[in-house]
Amino acid sequence: MGVVNVTPDSFSDGGRWFGADVAIKHGLDLVAQGADLVDVGGESTRPGAQRVSEEEELRRIGPVVTELAGAGVPVSIDTMRAAVAEFALDAGAVLVNDVSGGLADPHMPRLVAVAGVSYVVVHWRGHSRDMYSRAVYADVVSEVRDELTARIDAVVAAGVDPDRIVLDPGLGFGKRPDHNWPLLTHLAGLGRLGGRTFPVLVGASRKRFLGLLLAGPDGTPRSFDGSDAATVAISALAATAGAWCVRVHQVPANADAVRVAAAWRDSSASPA
Repeated sequence: MGVVNVTPDSFSDGGRWFGADVAIKHGLDLVAQGADLVDVGGESTRPGAQRVSEEEELRRIGPVVTELAGAGVPVSIDTMRAAVAEFALDAGAVLVNDVSGGLADPHMPRLVAVAGVSYVVVHWRGHSRDMYSRAVYADVVSEVRDELTARIDAVVAAGVDPDRIVLDPGLGFGKRPDHNWPLLTHLAGLGRLGGRTFPVLVGASRKRFLGLLLAGPDGTPRSFDGSDAATVAISALAATAGAWCVRVHQVPANADAVRVAAAWRDSSASPA
């Protein structure tokens, strides 16, 4: 899944794709480089970000989703608002990536249910402006599993087909850096909830916990784009562990990593 942030303030690219023309071209480039999905978002969810209005979010993503879907690109809409998701689905988007897991807008699960599309349910404890104050866990893996199970129950009760649900542990969302690593090493268990096995999406690309791991001798974190090689390593490990998809900013090396992981998994399942 390649990322197109149609925002002026995203942590990872600083507004590089803020504008319909550059965002559309970037989406097409991501597909040419090997992306299977293009995730278009018009609202930054970086730590401390303030929400934009629904009208502004629609203004940002409208032409981008319309043009990409019209060109045959499989588009995912990254939004917490049902109205924005509805516009994108009407324009041809095929998946809703809701970082709030349906908590930010109670109308979202029903919209997804009626549309019959796939739905990424992300673990989330609150909006970006104060999400770190909620990052308190005794056992992060168990608590994320329990809270994702509750969200699955809620969205299925609203009519969402469980076969169309994808889970995302929400790396960095209401998580301190040390909370992300146990989640990554327990991906298989995170996907097995309530007697079912769900596809798992991993969004580690350029996140701060990687920059902190790779900090220089003086403690300065690695830059966001300086963490791309570490993202490739996470993609390979996550795919080997059975992740359904990795959400990344740079596609080519991550696509290669996924291919290597697939060959590794296939060979490990074959007779010696």
